[in-house]
Amino acid sequence: MEKLIIARNIHKKLGDVNVLKNIALEINSGEIIAIVGPSGAGKTTLLQILGTLSSPNSGSDVSLQIDKTDILSLKENELSEFRNQALGFIFQFHELLPEFNAIENIMIPAFIKGTPRKEAEKRASELLDQLGLSSRSSHKPNELSGGEQQRVAVARALMNNPKIIFADEPSGNLDSQTAEQLHQLFFDLRDQYGHTFVIVTHNQELAEKADRKIELIDGKIIL
Repeated sequence: MEKLIIARNIHKKLGDVNVLKNIALEINSGEIIAIVGPSGAGKTTLLQILGTLSSPNSGSDVSLQIDKTDILSLKENELSEFRNQALGFIFQFHELLPEFNAIENIMIPAFIKGTPRKEAEKRASELLDQLGLSSRSSHKPNELSGGEQQRVAVARALMNNPKIIFADEPSGNLDSQTAEQLHQLFFDLRDQYGHTFVIVTHNQELAEKADRKIELIDGKIIL
């Protein structure tokens, strides 16, 4: 199985606090990984480093490889381009732009990539359809339910057909039934399209259902 993420000796210090200590992990293509642990364990910090939104502390033995790319050697503009094309992100509070409707929000990653509008609209419409949202394409975020907002955020994450989707407490703001539907959607997408999901969650059911659970306590992986 192809190793999509290989991280070695990842440390992160914020102020005087060692948030992550000597993290080493590998994630395979097509896996759904749950990162679990108590609040303050370093879960979101780890997700942000794996998702290239934050950098680990430098050191001679630190390495982060994603999809055969040496992340720590990339310049800022190269990193932005890589992130836009290879990675997708879903957050707890959907982070949709309120002035844009659903389809416009979904198309944002394509515009950043420079995809022609017609092509972007076609892809966004397909995603809306796939996620059962085709009747909501012209609705603004405040006209959508919590579950619909989060599905629009999922569609946006999928827009550039990334290999890896990082999700930080994606169902943390949803009721249990809607959360369950969202979790099932992740597994359906993986089964259909082979996406890899790395999910920080407090949701026990999702953690148990995942292919693998990575448990963090005090910045260390507990084996």
